[in-house]
Amino acid sequence: MMPESNGTKDVIRARFQLVYPDFDLDVDLQLPASGVSALFGPSGSGKTTLLRCIAGLEKPVDGLLRVNNEAWQEGGFFMPTHRRSLGYVFQEASLLPHLSVRRNLEFGLKRIPATGRKVHLEQVVDLLGLSRLVDRANPSALSGGEQQRVAIGRALLTSPRLLLMDEPLSSLDAASKQEILPYLERLHGALDIPVLYVSHSLDEVTRLADHIVLMEAGRVVASDSLDAIQSRLDLPTARLDDAGAVIDACVAEHDETYHLSRLDFSGGQLWVSRVNCPLGGRVRARVLARDVSIATAKPQGSSITNILAARVTEIRDEGLDRVSLRLQVGEGKTLLSRITRRSRDQLGLVVGRDVFAQVKSVAVKRSDF
Repeated sequence: MMPESNGTKDVIRARFQLVYPDFDLDVDLQLPASGVSALFGPSGSGKTTLLRCIAGLEKPVDGLLRVNNEAWQEGGFFMPTHRRSLGYVFQEASLLPHLSVRRNLEFGLKRIPATGRKVHLEQVVDLLGLSRLVDRANPSALSGGEQQRVAIGRALLTSPRLLLMDEPLSSLDAASKQEILPYLERLHGALDIPVLYVSHSLDEVTRLADHIVLMEAGRVVASDSLDAIQSRLDLPTARLDDAGAVIDACVAEHDETYHLSRLDFSGGQLWVSRVNCPLGGRVRARVLARDVSIATAKPQGSSITNILAARVTEIRDEGLDRVSLRLQVGEGKTLLSRITRRSRDQLGLVVGRDVFAQVKSVAVKRSDF
């Protein structure tokens, strides 16, 4: 008999302990049951093992899993995988080669009674751009990115309460990744299905995630919102080459002469390459730490047009020659900067010092699909 519910609704509560000969998993998590939560960390950190526990493909002796207050594992109760309302997208598309693209999609659809279907074939075809592919007879003739889009569609058509994605882009080349990422971004706003997304790519995580679970050696190092994780200098993510901060901004102007767009946020404005988003639309701007330089007086006559007033809120040594800075720009907004120790000392930078952040490059994605 399934245990009676006694917890909080609208969260995913997970606690697992697994012991292998060369690896231990010991996690205790509470995740939002909405948006995209990314399990991020290096290979061997336990991301896929945790995902398999949530799917019921691993059975920890000591385990607890509640999804929106429904027990999937608790005490002596263990719900088998086929009864868990989830979709699972693996690294490989694993389409059924003897079925057409349409029938591969319908394979997911037929797992759910008609009365329980919340996601429909036409909706998935439109959302994932499958209209020219759906009538193909041979799925093996599709490109890697196309096959993975069909696999995602098949998982969505089970109308899951939870979508698990285990490094779905890892087997694709760079061009295929760039092809499929916009479709993954669209899932965020189009479907009210929480996603757990496994990745060791910080670029993927910052484009897609709302919440990050940072893992190392089978343990959770940190679990918080994207903004909170990205702004912490004490975490391993701050030492990565592509460390940076994410700013949620509004598209305020398009300059057609120079093919630029102006993004406004509480800390000022950023000019970026023209974005395909209407005025008033929301975008996610990512600024890498290595692309932020510091000046103690407002620069004049510079080719860098994005100059923001900022305050140094933290300084952390990174090796023998580098330091990382956390900068406050506007209310509750953060940038990171990575400069040399020599520059820090010559500029006299200390916590609390008002400075100007010169932003050399900004990557942008839409957040209002």
